[in-house]
Amino acid sequence: MAGRGRVSMQEHMAIDVSPGPIRPIRLISNYFPHFYPTAEPALRPPDPRPPETPVRSAPQPQPDPEPEGDSDDSTALGTLEFTLLLDADNSTLHCTAHRAKGLKPLASGSVDTFVKANLLPGASKASQLRTRTVRGSRGPVWEETLTYHGFTLQDARRKTLRLCVCEDPWLRRRRRAPPLGELRVPLRKLVPNRARSFDVCLERRRLTKRPKSLDAARGMSLYEQEVEAEAAWDERGRVLLSLCYSSQRGGLLVGVLRCAHLAPMDANGYSDPFVRLCLHPNAGKKSKYKTSVRKKTLNPEFNEEFFYAGPREELAQKTLLVSVWDYDLGTADDFIGGVQLSSRAGGERQQHWRECLGRSDRRLELWHPLDGTPLQLSD
Repeated sequence: MAGRGRVSMQEHMAIDVSPGPIRPIRLISNYFPHFYPTAEPALRPPDPRPPETPVRSAPQPQPDPEPEGDSDDSTALGTLEFTLLLDADNSTLHCTAHRAKGLKPLASGSVDTFVKANLLPGASKASQLRTRTVRGSRGPVWEETLTYHGFTLQDARRKTLRLCVCEDPWLRRRRRAPPLGELRVPLRKLVPNRARSFDVCLERRRLTKRPKSLDAARGMSLYEQEVEAEAAWDERGRVLLSLCYSSQRGGLLVGVLRCAHLAPMDANGYSDPFVRLCLHPNAGKKSKYKTSVRKKTLNPEFNEEFFYAGPREELAQKTLLVSVWDYDLGTADDFIGGVQLSSRAGGERQQHWRECLGRSDRRLELWHPLDGTPLQLSD
């Protein structure tokens, strides 16, 4: 039977069913719709039959051309595969760069690429990490993990991770070129202790000019956007301290493990940091210590330990002053930030101090944000 609006079983089984056009790889807006409020276009095959016909014939498959000729920048720049993991137990953020696909080559025809990561807002060099360079490939594979230490749940609520695929300028002996593409991930959507994988199109972004009011400030010319610079102005960094009252030695062991995201104090955008310790009120020369200097870094690792003798009842009445400084040869050292631990301090600083002295032979580690005001106590 051949009636309008009806299809015989033989004709129905003979219809050539094809998958239709290949759907594009998801943009970052598909993972976080509220971050980029753009709707994904619906990809539906055309219907050549009248509207009342219940069976539609699918279009013929179309070849997938190279993305470099596409007019859409987000498609032409290629894609980046990576995984994010927020380790809340150890206060770390892990970003594993897996691979890129379909990178748009420059005039040379080949690319030598690496992935650069930054946390925004913040000083660019304080949070800048990068992978190794893979040479001569439009589909580089890195399989390298970049780790941010001292990254807390509070940081995840207000920070964004910026990932850029860049061409290595040193291999071509020329000035640094703009990124081949970039993307930004709002970290507030990450679930703690659960890895999340992404396969996202790279995009182009135009950076606003830096505010002139910050150009004259020391180390402040590294901020890329006015909003980011204002938010990063008050950030001095943080320090990871370990406290342990040793019953065998009869005193307090203070470990200075590392610092993270320190404010840049030198003209090159870095600092030469070291840490000073002072137990107040002073009890002689053994109340003051300082670590060694780490050159040209904003994320120094010290792993040095110092000892203060005394019973727990006496130490409970004292105050531990921890300050981070930038070493300058021939001139006064620059103060970066400090933290004060005592039974009269507030929040986690007081809790860390009391829990340490309340239990013997138990090492407690905690990250403390640095204050920008120098610590001053009279003897």
